[in-house]
Amino acid sequence: MKLLTKEIISKFENHPFRSQEEKGFDAEVLVKYFNPMGAGTWLITEAEREGDDWRLFGYCHLFEWEWGYLMLSDLQNLKLPYGMTVERDLHISEHATVRGLAKY
Repeated sequence: MKLLTKEIISKFENHPFRSQEEKGFDAEVLVKYFNPMGAGTWLITEAEREGDDWRLFGYCHLFEWEWGYLMLSDLQNLKLPYGMTVERDLHISEHATVRGLAKY
């Protein structure tokens, strides 16, 4: 599955770092990535290009929920059992918020 589309790039370009900082849990989720095999959910709220890659910021869950940064290439290169990869949630609403998607 493609983790980056033209639509997502457009959202990233319109939401650089600190653009949603004051919204907190009411920040719009630009894209939701998840591990289909278990732990790992990334609710991305802001992003900036770094060379050929994207540095992402959002509310993430591996062992517990926390705000943080990660590189898109790290998600793309994550190798899961049985040849699975990180996936993009195709079914979140257009104006989904962190509050609406995270269980914190």
